[in-house]
Amino acid sequence: MFLLLKGGEVYSPKYIGKMDILTCNEKIIKIGNNIAFKDLPDISIIDLSGCIVVPGFIDQHVHIAGGGGEGGPATRTPEINLTDLTKAGITTVVGLLGADGITRSMSELLAKSRALEEEGLTTYIYTGAYELPTRTLTNSVRSDIAIIDKVLGTGEIAISDHRSAQPTVEDLTKLAAEARVGGLLGNKPGIVHLHVGDGIRGLTPVIDIVKNTEIPITQFIPTHVNRNSHLFSQALEFLKMGGRIDLTSDIKPDENSKTALTPANAVKKIIENDISIDNVTMSSDSNGSIPVFDENKKLVKVMVGSTLTLYRDLKEIITQGILPLESAIKIITENVAKVLLLYPKKGCIKENSDADFVILDKNLNISSVIAKGQFMIKFNEIVKRGMFE
Repeated sequence: MFLLLKGGEVYSPKYIGKMDILTCNEKIIKIGNNIAFKDLPDISIIDLSGCIVVPGFIDQHVHIAGGGGEGGPATRTPEINLTDLTKAGITTVVGLLGADGITRSMSELLAKSRALEEEGLTTYIYTGAYELPTRTLTNSVRSDIAIIDKVLGTGEIAISDHRSAQPTVEDLTKLAAEARVGGLLGNKPGIVHLHVGDGIRGLTPVIDIVKNTEIPITQFIPTHVNRNSHLFSQALEFLKMGGRIDLTSDIKPDENSKTALTPANAVKKIIENDISIDNVTMSSDSNGSIPVFDENKKLVKVMVGSTLTLYRDLKEIITQGILPLESAIKIITENVAKVLLLYPKKGCIKENSDADFVILDKNLNISSVIAKGQFMIKFNEIVKRGMFE
């Protein structure tokens, strides 16, 4: 019932020093020095001396019910396992469909999110897939967001990509309006989570909407924006306009995308342009396929995205000295929680927040993961596995 984490160096994400953290069931109930515990029943005490405690990670872009399929049925990726997420420090996940909205369904996605929740994580989903009109549960993006508890917005809607439905500005405007009103009715963010391909248009359709309609810029979260230099230049302008962007981990220059930016290089450029990091998030795009196309858009290779790249690339931002830990960690905790309207329940270590923690060793490696007050990984040992693991 009670869990007392003693003496860790706590980042809330702001560094608050060496503290004790007391949780009860799923919530943080007290943070302080030398918390008294002798009269508390059923208490577990964990000594975290020499460890670092940060908020549990939030990944807003994971193909939890599988993805892929661009190379035919054999290239459909399987459903994700619980430990694929917990080993990466992810305690809150947003699931979504991608290119395949035909053999994958919103019902499958919703069921998988509920399964992961039963196994101990916090889960949400986006309604939709690449195409427009997009996939829904109630035949309406607006009503999905308004009345289905798990649905936070719509995504991943594809633009500037040869696999997209080639939506017009008018198509995207109507979708954003539906999502916005659904969000207002359901007290949700109602965001439009956009897969942005490597096409020449980039973010131009979204910028047109922001400039010429009443839809606020914060309604859109474009992701994969570090996939090439042209798109990233637009992303910098989008940030300057007051927008928010989502970097994708594991993107790096290669023979097919020589101007791609690693998350570390992307964050470095954001700082060099004197832009606040507060509107920047990062997600893994994990468990979906990573298709590689040649210059004629012919599929030549398919890989699978890994959740482990999320913290690996975040850690690189820290170890390269681009940002200190307390600033960098916001990119996968506090900033994401604010985008999804989950803050301060998620994304921070505060009294009355959910008891989600990642415990790091002195080398900044993940040692333990606690989700809603329960150990998923305890000092490098997996203590909770999914149903079929």
